[in-house]
Amino acid sequence: MLNIALSDLWSSCCAWRLWTLLGWIDIRQRYARSKLGPFWLTISMGVLVVTLGVVYGNLFGQKVGEYLPTVAIGMVLWALFSGIVNDGCHAYIGSAGYIKQSATPKLLFMLQVSWRNVLIFLHNFIIIVVVMVVFGVRQWLDVWLFLPALVLFLLNAMWVGLIAGIVSARYRDLPQIISALLTVAFYITPIIFRPGMLAQHGWIVAYNPLAYLIELTREPLTGIAPAAHVWGVALAMALLGWLLALNVCNRCIRHIPFWV
Repeated sequence: MLNIALSDLWSSCCAWRLWTLLGWIDIRQRYARSKLGPFWLTISMGVLVVTLGVVYGNLFGQKVGEYLPTVAIGMVLWALFSGIVNDGCHAYIGSAGYIKQSATPKLLFMLQVSWRNVLIFLHNFIIIVVVMVVFGVRQWLDVWLFLPALVLFLLNAMWVGLIAGIVSARYRDLPQIISALLTVAFYITPIIFRPGMLAQHGWIVAYNPLAYLIELTREPLTGIAPAAHVWGVALAMALLGWLLALNVCNRCIRHIPFWV
């Protein structure tokens, strides 16, 4: 039933040299002739983290040593998720030239977008390392859980970006809608606050799927093992989300060259 989508996904994965190269070229072109290059991303993110950590820490009456790591990790992870989804909206629109001129597998362009944002994330991860060293971690043995958590995080971000990219190729107003929705999601997701800070409005976090993804990846970096139900929700989201995404691909992937 998903033969077309699965075949395209396999072909895209096999062409890893192409999409990794295209993703790296995108970053090099963006920062061509710059002395610091992509590290400007790290600097701007670092300034934003420190500003939010100090200002909102005082507003919420939090200790900087406990609150700043929460903000730093949350902001870097959110930049990764929102970057994949927002860029995913333009994955096919921006690659119209490649799609029209050559018979490349279509999911390749979503992998390119994801790889580009992972490279940006690796630059921003320096901020997290600095925070971990300066403010410490509760239990270093739990930090390794970040690796499987990051895989689940990326899988969930990618299926959202994939669906957004295909639908955006057909309906060009969708990227603006998704950008607005992500702005709203930023404020209701525990990125610059912890779930416990909403004691009287816990439902905002309980029914927010993005909250589970942030908690899953942030907790290990603070030395806390995520709860079993958090793993379960993230895994279920990834499985159901990719099943939906592959179904959308199977139906629409042949129409993308005509839409772009």
